[in-house]
Amino acid sequence: MRLLRLILPVFFLGACSKAPPNFLFILVDDLGYMDVGAYNPDTFYETPNVNRLAREGMLFTDGYAAAPVCSPTRASIMTGLYPGRLRTTDWFGAPQPETASNHWTRDRALLPAPYVDQLPHDETTLAEALRSAGYSTFYAGKWHLGHEGSYPEDHGFQINKGGWERGGPYGRGRYFVLYDNPRLEEGLEGEHLPARLAQETTRFLIENQDGPFLAFLSFYSVHTPLMTRPDLQAKYEAKRVSAPDDAWGTEGDRKVRLVQNHAVYAGMVQAMDEAVGTVLAALDSLNLTQNTVVFFTSDNGGLSTSEGHPTSNLPLRGGKGWLYEGGIREPFIVRWPRGTPAGSVSNLPVMSIDLLPTTLDMAGILSDGHLDGISLVPVLQQADEPERSGLFWHYPHYGNQGGSPGSAVRSGDWKLVTFFESERDELYNLQTDPGEKQDLSTSEPEKTKAMKVLLAEWQQDAQVLFPSPNPAAAYRLPESDAKRAR
Repeated sequence: MRLLRLILPVFFLGACSKAPPNFLFILVDDLGYMDVGAYNPDTFYETPNVNRLAREGMLFTDGYAAAPVCSPTRASIMTGLYPGRLRTTDWFGAPQPETASNHWTRDRALLPAPYVDQLPHDETTLAEALRSAGYSTFYAGKWHLGHEGSYPEDHGFQINKGGWERGGPYGRGRYFVLYDNPRLEEGLEGEHLPARLAQETTRFLIENQDGPFLAFLSFYSVHTPLMTRPDLQAKYEAKRVSAPDDAWGTEGDRKVRLVQNHAVYAGMVQAMDEAVGTVLAALDSLNLTQNTVVFFTSDNGGLSTSEGHPTSNLPLRGGKGWLYEGGIREPFIVRWPRGTPAGSVSNLPVMSIDLLPTTLDMAGILSDGHLDGISLVPVLQQADEPERSGLFWHYPHYGNQGGSPGSAVRSGDWKLVTFFESERDELYNLQTDPGEKQDLSTSEPEKTKAMKVLLAEWQQDAQVLFPSPNPAAAYRLPESDAKRAR
C-alpha cells in the first residue's frame, strides 16, 4: 500500500484552533459538460443548485475525466493515478481479450487490451488517507470499482449506502424501489433513488457534524435506464413544445444527437440537482458550509451516440465512450469558502486525477509515493498556476458508444488523438476549435510530431497496455454464408 505521511501540526495539535476542513464529493454519472446551466446558459435542463455551487466557488472551464467511461475515472479519483498506470482502463465488466469472441466487437481488427477489473488494494485511496487522519468516511451510490471484497467498505469507507459492482440501478424498480441492492435497504413504495441517496448523505452529516468527515455522494443518475418521476417528465414534455425538434448528425458509424430536448433525461438531471440541493441545505442548516469543501464533477461525457441518445454535447464533439471533448470534458466545480473567492473561474486544464492530491493538500497530508495528479490549492487560492507537460488519456478498447481504441494528450491549447485501429493521428487547437472540426495534423507536422513524442513518453512511463491484432478479423464469411452459419 502506498505510504502516506501526516503533517499533524497543520490542524490537529491542541495549540491550533483552526478546525480541519470537511469534504463533500458529488460525482454524477454520465453528466455532460453542456448539461449544466453554469456551463451552458441555454441548456434545456434546469440545474439551479449546481449553478449555485459555481457561483459560490471556482468553475473550471477545462475540467476533464481521466477516461471516457466510468470505472477508470472513478479509480483515478480514488487514487490520484491515471487509469493507464493502474491498468483500470475500461468499465468493469467490459470484455477482456479472451472473452471478446462473445462480444459485438469480435470481428474488429483489434482485441482489447487486458485490464484490471477492481480497484487495486495496494493503492491508498482517498478514504483510507483521510480515515488515517481521523476523518469519518461515508459513501452513497454508484461504486462500480469491483466485486464483493472490493466495495467501498474495503477501501476505507466506514459506511456504504448503495455501492457495489453494478454500474446502474438494474433491480426490479430500477430508479425506484425495489432497488435489489445488497448495500442499500429498501425504502417505501415510490421512493426515488437520487432523493434517497441525498437523504442518506444528510443523515451522515447530521450524525458527524462535529467532523472532520468525508462524504462521497456518487449518483447513479443520469446513467441509463432512462426514467424519471412522472411530474418531472410532464414538466419537460410541456417545455419541449417550444424547444428545437430532434436533429441528428453522425460520429463514426453512429448517429449523434445535436439538440437537447429529451424530456425524461431532463427530469433525471433535475432530480439529481434537487438532491444536490438537499445536501447543500443540510450543510447550511448545520452551519457546516464555511468549513466544508465541495467538489462537483462527472465520470465521463454525456451520452449522445448510443443507448437512447438522451443528450447533446454540442459544440463539443462526440460523447461518452469517445476521446473527443464531448466524451471527456466535464463540469468541474470546487467550492472552498475559506480558500476560494466566490465566482472564481479558471481556464487551467485539470483532471479527476487532481482531486486526491488537492484534498490531501487541504487536509495537511503528504503522499510519499508517486501521484499523477497535482494539488489545485494554488489555483483555488488564485496564486501561481502549477505546470505539467500535459494531460493524458489511454482507452485501448472499443466503446459501447462507438468509440475506437486510442490515446490522447492535451498540452496547452493543443490536443492530439491517435487511433490504434486506423493508425491515424488527429491534431486540434482547442482554443480556436473546441469542437474539434479541423484536423491540423497535416498542416502542422512539427506540432503533431512533438505531441506524438510527448504521448509516447508518457505511455512508456506509465507502462500502459495496448490492444493486440485479432486473428478472427483476418477472415470473415460472406454475408450469404454467415446467414447459413447462424
